[in-house]
Amino acid sequence: MASVGVLIFLAVVGAVICAKARVPAGAVAFSLIAVVLFVATPLGQEVPGALGSFFTTVDDAATPVLNGEVSGAGE
Repeated sequence: MASVGVLIFLAVVGAVICAKARVPAGAVAFSLIAVVLFVATPLGQEVPGALGSFFTTVDDAATPVLNGEVSGAGE
């Protein structure tokens, strides 16, 4: 599993090189590879759950505002 760290590092370096060379498709591809490799590690397995929790919190906070509901505290 130690070689996964090297692969993630190389994917990030590849993304930086592609970004500097102004090749956006390559940079996106290398970035996606790095994210997939990171999520495959034991440390990154909690990332999808954390993102889901974050977006749920943002949705819960934004829904009343977008629906035009007024809370009692502001009146």
